[in-house]
Amino acid sequence: MEFHEKLQELRKQRGMTQEELAKALYVSRTAVSKWESARGYPSIESLKVISGFFHISIDDLLSADTLISLAEKEKDGKICNICDLLFGMIDICFGLLAVLPLYPSVADGMIYSVSLFEYDEVKKWILFCYWIFFGFMVVMGLVKMFLAKCKVETGRRILMELSLVINGIVVIFLGVTRVPYAILISFLLFVLKGILFLQCAKANK
Repeated sequence: MEFHEKLQELRKQRGMTQEELAKALYVSRTAVSKWESARGYPSIESLKVISGFFHISIDDLLSADTLISLAEKEKDGKICNICDLLFGMIDICFGLLAVLPLYPSVADGMIYSVSLFEYDEVKKWILFCYWIFFGFMVVMGLVKMFLAKCKVETGRRILMELSLVINGIVVIFLGVTRVPYAILISFLLFVLKGILFLQCAKANK
């Protein structure tokens, strides 16, 4: 007997509706419906609650192979969630490119390093592009951290890919406008994000 059949049978033996069982297990009715219709499995924590509620071992609820597969999937999900959080933090770090003294400014025959707030050695449209790029990366980082915190998986990969593409454009743009310190930091952030992207892709295989 499969898990969904066992859960349905256990619920009916108690004379409970899906909604009553959901309340007893502290989950949504949709979750119980999904489990009973074989459209998914509970998390390990939910399995422990189900096991305790019906006084049945987890081994009796799921086969060993299914349990191992479920545990691996949950572990991979946690890895991706951590990668998402780190990815978001790295994108937020692009705000540092605006406040750190990374841009060359000539005054009295001397070259000084200034922040983007004081940088006036380039045309206004270039400066505007800097602000747009850095601001966009910070906003993307905040959105990514929010989605990771809420454990929303929809659009996770698309956001990662978009972030990498924009980061690559930023590196090229900084290279064209010749600001070496900013290029270095931007490129290092790009490499870190690439590593996280590959790690998440590996976990999702």
